[in-house]
Amino acid sequence: MENWILLNEKEYDDIWNRFCKEFSFNPNTDNRNSYKVPSPFVIYDISDYFKGYWDDWDDEDHIDLENKLISAFIECTNEDDYIYALDWQHDGYWVNPRLEFIKDEFDEWLVPFFPNGDYYFFLQKDFEWGYLSHPWQRSICIFGEKFVKSLRESKPKMLKRILSEG
Repeated sequence: MENWILLNEKEYDDIWNRFCKEFSFNPNTDNRNSYKVPSPFVIYDISDYFKGYWDDWDDEDHIDLENKLISAFIECTNEDDYIYALDWQHDGYWVNPRLEFIKDEFDEWLVPFFPNGDYYFFLQKDFEWGYLSHPWQRSICIFGEKFVKSLRESKPKMLKRILSEG
């Protein structure tokens, strides 16, 4: 089986239209909220990981979050499930958490999880749970009961400062 399956044009348009409608997505660069998420949710402040450069994070904490995200994705999906991996105004993909998360020349997933200048979203296909990053707020939002529970239990080092929850 292949991982990182490129969304075709119709899938891409449909998913973004649905996301924009259901989450009131309004991208901005002035630190305002860009989306509304269903409860339960937790929004984490990751501003400590921005030290003047988009990619100047602590490698240990970065790897810790990467591994714990994959584990949470696996815990919240069935064996053959694919989730959406979306990068605002760039290619979007179907990805299976149980298959290899291929990395690019910058040692990042094809859709990164750390908001290094763009919005990155990982969503369960029915939007029951997800991971949303905000590059200008320097935050990460997780939502959906099972997904929130999984990440809270695994305690990623990067996700320790809560901005808000509901």
